Amino acid sequence: MSSITQVLRLMQFGDSMLPVGAFSFSNGLESAIAQGVVGDVSSLRAFLLTALYQAAGSDGIALLTAHRAAMAGDMARVIQADHAVFVRKLNEEMRTMTTRMGKKLAEMAGHVLHAPLSGRWLERIVAKDAPGTFPVALALTFADSGISEHEAFAVHQYGVATMMLGAALRLMKLNYLDGQAILHEVNGRAEAAYARVAAADLDDMATFAPMTDILAAIHVKSHVRMFMN
Repeated sequence: MSSITQVLRLMQFGDSMLPVGAFSFSNGLESAIAQGVVGDVSSLRAFLLTALYQAAGSDGIALLTAHRAAMAGDMARVIQADHAVFVRKLNEEMRTMTTRMGKKLAEMAGHVLHAPLSGRWLERIVAKDAPGTFPVALALTFADSGISEHEAFAVHQYGVATMMLGAALRLMKLNYLDGQAILHEVNGRAEAAYARVAAADLDDMATFAPMTDILAAIHVKSHVRMFMN
């Protein structure tokens, strides 16, 4: 970080309460709890670590690609990264989650930052030339703010973790101190996650997580649910 202003902007757009709709989703955790896959602190920790590992190797790679393309003014590559995220979401709810949050963040960036890149991308979303996924929206917002890909990746990892831990506090018996302990641990792993995928390309994106996909499919048919996924 080169200035206090950039630090504050990182905090603003990395805030778990950023109004893009993250509170409406659990990233598969609701079904995991309902099906007995997650039931205590240990299983929650394991489920969250798996989700973050998957996020780094899929959405994280697209985020880094889109950020680099945005810095180079290559909108075609940005849209390619956007489609790469969307086609790897195998179920309806995950696609809904990433596109709803992505469009909201693009709208916010355009209004708050008067961001040219996000504005151009939003036009492509409205024209249905781009799906509008959240990792790409985050990449463009940070590129428009002059914040590096390193920080953008960190915010994405943090956002996945806080979304799921926030849901866990509402879905299961969890001491908030245990939730913070898990968050502290996963934050310490983000640097290694970035190093693992920093040199990867879109073709290296991998989303193989059959349990997550099965749980999401179950959630679509659930009669009682708190979260959209």
